[in-house]
Amino acid sequence: MRILLIEDDTVPGAAVRDQIASDGHSVDWVTRLDAAGDAMAGAIFDLVLLDMMLPDGRGITFLKALRARGDVTPVIILTALDQVSDRIDGLNAGADDYPVKPFDLSELSARIGTVARRYSGNPNPIFTHGPLAIDLAARSIRRDDKPVQLTAREWALSKAFLSRPGQLLSKAQLEDKLYAFASEVESNTIEVHVSRLRKKLGAKVIETERGMGYRLGTPCGCRAAFRPGLACRSVRC
Repeated sequence: MRILLIEDDTVPGAAVRDQIASDGHSVDWVTRLDAAGDAMAGAIFDLVLLDMMLPDGRGITFLKALRARGDVTPVIILTALDQVSDRIDGLNAGADDYPVKPFDLSELSARIGTVARRYSGNPNPIFTHGPLAIDLAARSIRRDDKPVQLTAREWALSKAFLSRPGQLLSKAQLEDKLYAFASEVESNTIEVHVSRLRKKLGAKVIETERGMGYRLGTPCGCRAAFRPGLACRSVRC
C-alpha cells in the first residue's frame, strides 16, 4: 500500500515511518496539512495516518473536508487526545480507527492491516455500474454478463476510478498508479489505456475533462449520483 503519514513530531513520526516501511508499505511523510493536501492532489494513497494537532490546523478539519468532497480514502487518526468525546468526534468525522498515543508499533501494523482488509473485503464487493458488474475482491469485471479481460495496468486504472466515483483524477495521479509496474510511463500512456478501457467497458465509462483529467462516468450520464443531496431527473436512471 501507499500510505500518507501526516505527523509533525519527528520522533514518533520517524518510528511510525520505519515501522510501516518495514511492513512493506510505501510511505510519504509530511508535517503540515497544506503539504498533505498537495500530496493528495498529486498522488493516490491507499491509507492516511493523520495526527490531530498540526502546526497549520487540526486534523479533524482536514478529515471533514476530505469526506465532504467525496474522498473515501481510509484514514486512521493518531493522537494523544484520549477523551472519549475526542474519539467519538474523530470517528463521526469519518475516521476508520483511532489509536491513542503512545501505542505499540506492532499494534499499529495490525490496525493498518485490519483497515486494509475491511476495504478489500467489502461485505458487498460486487456492485454494478450500468452494464458492468465489478468484483473488487476478485479483481474482475463483467460487461452484460460477459467477462472482460483487463491487463494489470488497465485494472490499476479501473480501480482508481471505481474507488473515487465522480472525482476528477489528473493525468499525474493516474500515472502514479502505474509506476509500481517498474516500467517507463510514456507521455501518452494514460490516453492509450483510457482508450482501451473505453473499448472494453463502454465509451461513456470514463469521462474526459479537457486539460484537467478523467473521472468515472455515471451510467445515465448525469452528475447527480456523485453529488450528495441531488436527485437525478433523467428517465434513464
